[in-house]
Amino acid sequence: MKVNIILFVADQLSATQFYERVLATRPTLHVPGMTEFSLSPDTVLGLMPSAGICRLLGPRLRDPEEAHGIPRAEVYLSVPDPEAFFQRALANGADALSPLSLRDWGDEVAYCADLDGHVLAFAKLKAEPS
Repeated sequence: MKVNIILFVADQLSATQFYERVLATRPTLHVPGMTEFSLSPDTVLGLMPSAGICRLLGPRLRDPEEAHGIPRAEVYLSVPDPEAFFQRALANGADALSPLSLRDWGDEVAYCADLDGHVLAFAKLKAEPS
């Protein structure tokens, strides 16, 4: 199974530049209306302008821009050096939510909000029992 996580963004170019710097990788797709970053062989992070999803939602559902800055999801990334990812995010305009700390579930995690208010978690997963 391949998983695509798509975030609705106000400005595709700004969001692309932010994630390019934070993830320290180039997008695998960057066309008007969609940017994609391969996070693993089976996981893709997509960035879609809010206007694009509004065409799909139609008049029944609310425009995501009306909820700008109101987190409704979290992108939890297992990375080798969560502090480095967290600091790159902050240096590129993210808002710090919580510094790197050991959490109750055993992971070390730092939290921030990206340029559109999406919550990002950079985690070092707890060691699996042997």
